[in-house]
Amino acid sequence: MYHGNHGAIETRSPVRTFITMDVGGQSTVLAAYTCTPLVTFPVADLKDGQKVRGKTVAELGAGNTPLDIVEYKKDGKDFLLVTNTKHGVLKVSTEGIAEATPITSRVGGTAGLKAQHIDNLKNVTQMDKLNDQSAVVLVTANGNADLITVPLP
Repeated sequence: MYHGNHGAIETRSPVRTFITMDVGGQSTVLAAYTCTPLVTFPVADLKDGQKVRGKTVAELGAGNTPLDIVEYKKDGKDFLLVTNTKHGVLKVSTEGIAEATPITSRVGGTAGLKAQHIDNLKNVTQMDKLNDQSAVVLVTANGNADLITVPLP
């Protein structure tokens, strides 16, 4: 995959979290890497022992480790919630993901799919979709961990 914040094709960068989703009618893996490029791989392209090149569709910010991804619909539109170590929880629109221009050159910040900070969700270390309206999140702060439910933004 091409890592826009590093300005290079990377073959050993670690995937930190991923989901499978439908992209343009194709079953697709959406992977979040360290420093937070989001990269898609059609499942049909994944072959045992073979290399595959993903399409970088977003750069969500450098110096960051993604922790979890949740896919959901709100008001008829598709979104991802991405929680990470530096930038908190980000709401990412997947509108146009199938046709997104791949990131193939250096990025000095964020690029690609549009992301919005969810300011009322802080210190989220893990999350999962509970139902069509809510997520369950693990919030860790001051040595305490709380499991709570929150509305999907």
